[in-house]
Amino acid sequence: MFGLLPNFAAEVKYGRRSYNARSETVAKLATFKHAWSAGQRCVIPADAIYEPNWETGKAVRWRIALPDNAPMGIAGIYRRWRNPAGGELYTFAMLTVNADEHPVMQRFHRPGDEKRMVVILEPAQYMAWLSCSVAEAPRYFQRWLGPLEAEPAPMARAPRIQPDPPEEQELF
Repeated sequence: MFGLLPNFAAEVKYGRRSYNARSETVAKLATFKHAWSAGQRCVIPADAIYEPNWETGKAVRWRIALPDNAPMGIAGIYRRWRNPAGGELYTFAMLTVNADEHPVMQRFHRPGDEKRMVVILEPAQYMAWLSCSVAEAPRYFQRWLGPLEAEPAPMARAPRIQPDPPEEQELF
């Protein structure tokens, strides 16, 4: 499930606050530090990401993708969450880095706010990201230097995915 749920989360909706884990604080914040210190890293597949562009004075949803809509792998962390009401879910968050200087990503988010972007991995990095030590993992906290394509997508909506009820969900 999108949105990492720490063991202290009492309900699934807590995950709405934990879609992204800042690379600078992932090892320190209570929400993320257990997954980080346990080396529970994942690669999140995506066709694109969506961000708000405020250049017109109001938020306009934009679609950001790799050239030719190539699939991207986003660096993430995951953990298993035990629902107090019963059942378990695997939950995850995307890692982000500062993007104030990125030629494309600096255009997104509210004026005056820090610009952030997800950590996009090269396919050749996937296995190393998944298997490196916790001490080595921060070397992957880099802004994407490859090309990105961005275009307004005001009608595009990310799919809203509801988790299966805990008693019906397969864990692996």
